[in-house]
Amino acid sequence: MSNTEDFYRIQKLPPYVFEEVNTLKSSLRKAGRDIIDLGMGNPDMPTPDHIVDKLIETVRKPRTHGYSASKGIIGLRRAMARYYERRFGVALDPEKEVIATLGSKEGFANLAQAITAPGDVILSPNPAYPIHAYGFIIAGGVIAPTPAHSPEQYLTSVSEAIKTSHMKPRAMVLNYPSNPTAQTVTLDFYKDAVALAKKHDILILSDLAYAEIYFGDPPPSILQINGAKDIAVEVNSLSKTFAMAGWRVGMAVGNERMIKALGRVKSYLDYGAFTPIQVAAAAALDGPEDCIDEMRQTYRGRRDVMVEHFGKAGWEIPVPDASMFAWAPIPEQFRETGSVEFAKRLMNDADVAVAPGIGFGEFGEGFVRIGLVENQQRIRQAARNIKKLLRS
Repeated sequence: MSNTEDFYRIQKLPPYVFEEVNTLKSSLRKAGRDIIDLGMGNPDMPTPDHIVDKLIETVRKPRTHGYSASKGIIGLRRAMARYYERRFGVALDPEKEVIATLGSKEGFANLAQAITAPGDVILSPNPAYPIHAYGFIIAGGVIAPTPAHSPEQYLTSVSEAIKTSHMKPRAMVLNYPSNPTAQTVTLDFYKDAVALAKKHDILILSDLAYAEIYFGDPPPSILQINGAKDIAVEVNSLSKTFAMAGWRVGMAVGNERMIKALGRVKSYLDYGAFTPIQVAAAAALDGPEDCIDEMRQTYRGRRDVMVEHFGKAGWEIPVPDASMFAWAPIPEQFRETGSVEFAKRLMNDADVAVAPGIGFGEFGEGFVRIGLVENQQRIRQAARNIKKLLRS
């Protein structure tokens, strides 16, 4: 049988950078090593009880076990619209401007399929969550990697890329709070982004998956900007907000034309999430918010412990304003080794796993992403281990 690399679309994808690190992590754990895993973005807190109870209640009803609706049951889409009204002051038509997705990742990837023609140029931030580029690449688009070490740099880079591109870009990607950089933006940024996109007739795909994990001002939505719905769709997720990562529930909201195109693509690909999951997701969105506050405080506590104790160990970590990650420069004495080798060194010599920055794009080199996904005691232990490595 031919190697999988012979397949056309597979050739478009680079080797999965994280695979090398994950393989090492697995082998060390098999050897009995206790690896403190700060490399994954997998929430470790339990899904709140009222959401689980609603799932159990609904799953006992046999009528909920059949095919669901690919764009989401109407009760869930209405709950999503209510969330946007309550949280952002944005009015959405649940019939025409809201689709329930199988997590924000699936929503983003299928949006890319829906709007991309072969050869379309897409402006994607770099570093960025991999689906922001590769969703379009798999769909046949061409990525113009756009430096995004700061939001201001990104918009400037987008303007330059528009001028130098051999053809007019089709769309631009926004992701704030950012994965991996944890950067945030204000409504003024979105106002400038919408104005730029409208000037050049470019669509916007905004990823707001970390809307509720913040430690300062609540992150805004691009849809709060007048006229944003003319050109923008936003994907959002319940994964981090309610610790529901494995449930695979997200949403795409905004521009009616793009939402309709996404619905058409999804109608050929899936029947939507299991109905009891959708009912429970509606209960999550309409339910009490104290569970969100508790999770936010847990992440804040972990962030503060990590910044303090890693700093004492000799590794200064920029304080993230939002998300469940920190984006950290590699310590000076290891900078020459690169992010993959440094991540492997951390695992081999300090029993700590992080995500190498190069996995988020070429401009991510020199950094690692650290997840706030272990408890404070484990984070302190990671700091002690790192201190020994840095001093050696």
